[in-house]
Amino acid sequence: MIKRTVIFVLLTILLATTLIPACSAQKPKNIILMIGDGMGIAQIALTRMTLEREHTTLKMDSMAYTALVKTHSANSTVTDSAAAGTALATGFKTNNGMVGVLPNGKVVQNIREAAAKLGKATGLVTTTTITHATPACFGAHIAKRGEEADIAPQLIENRIDVLLGGGRQVFIPGSADGSKRKDERNLIAEAKSAGYAIAENRKDLFAINAGKLLGLFQMGALTTELPEPSLAEMTAKAIEILSKDKDGFFLMVEGGQIDWKCHANDTQGMIKQLLDFDAAVGKALGFARKYKDTLVVVTADHETGGLSILGSEEGSLDFTANWATKSHTGVNVLLLADGPGAESFRGLLDNTDVPKILAKQWGIKGFAITR
Repeated sequence: MIKRTVIFVLLTILLATTLIPACSAQKPKNIILMIGDGMGIAQIALTRMTLEREHTTLKMDSMAYTALVKTHSANSTVTDSAAAGTALATGFKTNNGMVGVLPNGKVVQNIREAAAKLGKATGLVTTTTITHATPACFGAHIAKRGEEADIAPQLIENRIDVLLGGGRQVFIPGSADGSKRKDERNLIAEAKSAGYAIAENRKDLFAINAGKLLGLFQMGALTTELPEPSLAEMTAKAIEILSKDKDGFFLMVEGGQIDWKCHANDTQGMIKQLLDFDAAVGKALGFARKYKDTLVVVTADHETGGLSILGSEEGSLDFTANWATKSHTGVNVLLLADGPGAESFRGLLDNTDVPKILAKQWGIKGFAITR
């Protein structure tokens, strides 16, 4: 009887030690990378403090793993969104202003392109123009971030499954009112011919639930107010469509106007934009926790504004925001991760480590340099 008991205990221990590594080694089917542009640690803390007065919390505060991320570019201690976005997309440093290309001009593959080669659906969502620096880094390659009219056709030609944001002005012919194109290409018509459904408003967006989707809700950047779809609504729709792919998906979501409010040292505007972004994080986490096959990573490309939080007087819980600059800074930013593979994000990372870790989750050995 004792012998049988010992054998049973040994088998139980063996089974447990076999199963634990298998569980921790689970790989994500889907990856959602969420970038709060300009979102420093102080911006998150200030927004959290505001919510605590209302006895609520940030959705991102529930995420399991935390790291710090260095943000410098190849040619500057203080990065811009193009260089930082390129690092987060490709694992390579580049010069400020460059999108998806190295300082020598060579094109480097990004994590979205690598995901597409695996047969996964891909999407980009932003509150800025869809051709702005951060989304462009995941969908295009160009030496100068400001050439949005040349970025736009690349997004369609690369057959990105879901594109949601603003920027209709570079998709319509140069002769159309408000256009910022110098030629007569009608990229919306080209997108339709390539099989895209087109959404121009919230009603259009809600009516589409499958296939390729191009949603352009303003000529320029979004107002981030009704009747536009919110960032959370755009994120939920992108997930709904992309998750129909049996091979999985990659989605990049940008809260692009956190940065703009920080540039303006607009504290209340920043809090509003960060809460909008956090609501989108909530949609991603809701999906991920329901199906348990999705890695969600939340980070920033850089900090903007040099924000600090000051107390008012000893013994008081009041606080004030103090802005040091209207520009970017070189401080480390926060990274949060949740879902299968999230444990890989710990400690102090470089922004180039982020796509490398994501690539490893899917067995991608590296990002090719071409042309």
